[in-house]
Amino acid sequence: MSVRYSTLKSKIFFLFAIFGLWVIVFILQKPVFLFFYAEEIADTFPVICHGLPLDFSLAGYLTAVPGLLLLVGSIPLKLLHTPRAAKLMKAIMLLWFAIAAALVGLAFVANCALYEYWRFPLDSTPIFYISSSPKDAMASVSWWQAVAGVVAVCVVAGVIYGLFSYLVRRFAHTAFQPVSPWQGLVIFLLVGLLFLPIRGGVTVSSMNTGKVYFSDNQVLNHAAVNPLFSFMESMSHQKDFAGQYRFMDDKKARQLSEHLLPALDTVADSAHVSILSNRRPDIYLIILESFSDTLMKVKGVTPCLNELKQEGVYFSRFYANSFRTDRGLVSILHGYPSPATVSLMKYPKKTANMPSLAEHLNKAGWKLSYYYGGDADFTNMRSFLVNQGFQDITQDVDFPVADRLSKWGVPDHLLFQRVEQDLKLKQSMPPVFRVIQTSSSHEPFDVPYKRLQDKTLNAFAYADSCLGGFVKYLKTSGRWDNSLVIIVPDHLGAWPHDADNFTSWRFHIPMIWTGGAVVGPMTIDTYASQQDIAATLLAQLGIAQRDLKFSKDIFNSHIPHYAFFMMNDGFGFIDDENEVIYNNTSKKTVMDKGRNKGKNIPLGQAYTQIIFDDIASR
Repeated sequence: MSVRYSTLKSKIFFLFAIFGLWVIVFILQKPVFLFFYAEEIADTFPVICHGLPLDFSLAGYLTAVPGLLLLVGSIPLKLLHTPRAAKLMKAIMLLWFAIAAALVGLAFVANCALYEYWRFPLDSTPIFYISSSPKDAMASVSWWQAVAGVVAVCVVAGVIYGLFSYLVRRFAHTAFQPVSPWQGLVIFLLVGLLFLPIRGGVTVSSMNTGKVYFSDNQVLNHAAVNPLFSFMESMSHQKDFAGQYRFMDDKKARQLSEHLLPALDTVADSAHVSILSNRRPDIYLIILESFSDTLMKVKGVTPCLNELKQEGVYFSRFYANSFRTDRGLVSILHGYPSPATVSLMKYPKKTANMPSLAEHLNKAGWKLSYYYGGDADFTNMRSFLVNQGFQDITQDVDFPVADRLSKWGVPDHLLFQRVEQDLKLKQSMPPVFRVIQTSSSHEPFDVPYKRLQDKTLNAFAYADSCLGGFVKYLKTSGRWDNSLVIIVPDHLGAWPHDADNFTSWRFHIPMIWTGGAVVGPMTIDTYASQQDIAATLLAQLGIAQRDLKFSKDIFNSHIPHYAFFMMNDGFGFIDDENEVIYNNTSKKTVMDKGRNKGKNIPLGQAYTQIIFDDIASR
């Protein structure tokens, strides 16, 4: 009996040691993260304390499998206690720790590396990018960064595995020995108790990343988040659209958002202000990679854009709907407020059921062409475009190998040159809708151009010069008078450095309409987002757009105007009365200013809720 009692104590200690060691591993990750991104080392202790609930939860998950093996090893069956069986269970446990160590190490290193660019904890986004096109997913990473990352993952995972393999060797002689029924019941109860830290207690609310948010400083909140837990949570929410963002009951959400949706309004579809002299122009929609309105204020970087801003129609209160290209394209081309926490391009069946700008133009007689210097299969882009009616898609493989000079494919000047060549060859009578998506102003900013010392700003200056060269071609080729050129970024990118996601200027981007089809220069100070491009353009062309539920005609003064955008994980809602930014994870208002403070908080919540209801219904 004393031997079995000693075995029981050893099993219990082993179980607690596994759980405790995982917690220690997670705690040690936090000062490393703070070393790279926090301003004060004194913030370490509160970050550790507030991050413990997620660390306990993930430690519970990772201890569950060893706990089940301990439980199996406690069953007094002779078959389970042969030397061969003990050896097999030990091997299974070591394999589990190897897998867990690799996952924890990868999540930790990836979180530290990506946070500089994304400013939010690790989620499922990298999986989507890597699965759709590994080459493009790694295009922003230099070779030495990739090598350093692999080495870091191996070192972290190796250290973690070494610690747990020592535990297994230390307790293997008793871990799989049988015990009496009542002692087996004790092991069963202890393993079952892992449910408590996994779920976060016995209350109705289950464990989530928002439980560790404690500060107005988002870096500290993100430091407290366990990166592997954040990744697992994000993966589990990818398909449950209807269950996300339930701020209020459905009836109240519909009531609050009803007047925000033009599709539910009784106002006529026609624009009240016309800025086009020609309703059937050739349309060039130029989507600039990562440009911001702030960038245009940096002296000497964007002279071409600044000149076009003066010549055409400049939208001064215009905002990106989200933070990545795949999200921005959905908003621009579908007139849809693409959410930040999920890439709708990942779900071609859903985007195929959404009306689009290209679909409307195609039905009205415009031919469709798409130009991109990169891989059109990245982020499911090809199916996304084909579903809208694009058949003429130019991508990297349509260029000579010698022209694919950058990690993202073909540099911008060669991309625009290809458009110019096609224009010379194709003198088509019907108007054409051409989308030109640039890529050179993206990390790692390697461009065939050297004018500015700052590598990042130099890449933007290069993209700006390529745009200017194309506009010059249109003006000198005789096509300008029949052209409408719409210039808009896909999102704000790497400038300014260290941009906080939870600020409105993080999403403030320029939009310029120019070309001979525009009646004259003007500045439009109406609040709007990328989702409003589709309805605004179609209204200017006299094409009905009632099925574009979330897109608003910027020039229609009889409907409410606002800018809406989503970051990971929150939303911004701005109009003339109130500017609000709300953090969905911490359930706190980050910004609330204007003459009618608080007005847009319930509106933004209702709007977010019906977006996800709409996604679920498609």
